[in-house]
Amino acid sequence: MPGLAIPIGVNLTTIGVTGRWWLESAARVEAAGFPTVWAWDHFVSRGRLADPLLECWTTLAATAATTSRVRLGSFVTNVMNRHPSVLARIVMTVADLAPGRVELGIGIGGHPAEHLSYGIDFPEVAERVARLEEAITIIRSLFAGGPVDFEGPFHELAEAFASPVPDPAPRIIVAGETATGARLAARMGDAWITFAPHFDKLLPIYLEALALAGRRREDVSIIVADDVPRGAAALESPIVADMTGVAAAWQARGADELVLHWIDADQLEAVLAAGERAWA
Repeated sequence: MPGLAIPIGVNLTTIGVTGRWWLESAARVEAAGFPTVWAWDHFVSRGRLADPLLECWTTLAATAATTSRVRLGSFVTNVMNRHPSVLARIVMTVADLAPGRVELGIGIGGHPAEHLSYGIDFPEVAERVARLEEAITIIRSLFAGGPVDFEGPFHELAEAFASPVPDPAPRIIVAGETATGARLAARMGDAWITFAPHFDKLLPIYLEALALAGRRREDVSIIVADDVPRGAAALESPIVADMTGVAAAWQARGADELVLHWIDADQLEAVLAAGERAWA
């Protein structure tokens, strides 16, 4: 992205908005020059369970058909919400609609009320971590087209073929807000994503785990998600007032990409204007 040291993407809210608003906003994000637009993956709001909420991957599929350049990613898919084989097929189909433009962000989830509402299992953290590791193995295998034979603690596949085969395969971006998550991302992810408050503490852990796994720093990406203040305060926030400077500062701290987290209608105009200024 001209004018910025590292790419900055926009995570648009999916709560309390219509599909039309999301598609129009994603198109505006693309037109403004941002490289990536991200969608949350939850079935109910973390606030009021009755709040309207768009589903992540159907929203991204629709966006694939209405954009031409911007990359599309899940921020982040909850591994418990879909069987990994089904998730792989969903992502592969979206990638066929938007070749080379799809990102699979994935993590262990963390909203127990959602699981209770929808009757989805929500085991303890250790099991969800193990399920995430197994899911990544399955998804990578299916991204290659198969046939996949797999037997693990949680899933079994027998001669599982998958097409259309994405070329290139979507990046698998592992979310990690703890040392365990950072280490898993280092072992298995094409990229690691975490929130800004956790970054400085977890970065050394991630880099150490990367080296122990025999992987090179230049072969992976480190992505930081940062919040933009709500309402009028957004206009005075550093990321809006000086997007170029903030991008350079995050690069100096060790990040390769930045995501503006949870941008709603009240923030969108300020964010778009800041982006346009950054590479004017």
